[in-house]
Amino acid sequence: MTGSPDSTGGPVRPIVALALATVSFIALVIFALGMVSLAVGADIVEVRGLGQIPGIVATALATAAFALSLWLTLRRAVPSRGSAPDPRLAGARPSFWGALWAALACYVVYVVTMWIGVLSTGADLAVATGVAGRIATTWFGVVVAASGAVAAWGGIALVRTRAQRPRWPWEDEFDE
Repeated sequence: MTGSPDSTGGPVRPIVALALATVSFIALVIFALGMVSLAVGADIVEVRGLGQIPGIVATALATAAFALSLWLTLRRAVPSRGSAPDPRLAGARPSFWGALWAALACYVVYVVTMWIGVLSTGADLAVATGVAGRIATTWFGVVVAASGAVAAWGGIALVRTRAQRPRWPWEDEFDE
């Protein structure tokens, strides 16, 4: 085994953490919305004739908002190309406060996009406001924000870690 930097472990690259956290967000938000819908016995959008398009678009744009807000947090750990490293950022680690901003971004974008999506299907302003208001003030909005917070926290934790990869006892070099 060589002493290459990849074999020693360390933090996960920010782009990898972003990808894993984004996929986790998608899985969490879909699962959580489904479970809340099942638990309360109500659909996310209870207006007939709207279809699934507003929900799909809202989820896609909330995912984009999640990825952007998390990347703005994680990019602190990325050295800039072609320039000398900034000594003020030496050892900089992204803050867990970024998870709060990601949760807020997901929540706001989901509610606003749902409102716009319902309007774009031909519903009137009162119906769109009712749908968006219901999502914003019920468990549906909470699970979107919570999914964003949990997934972002996990992505930030992956970048912040200084742990080594797990090793079996027989992998130690001292035994040879």
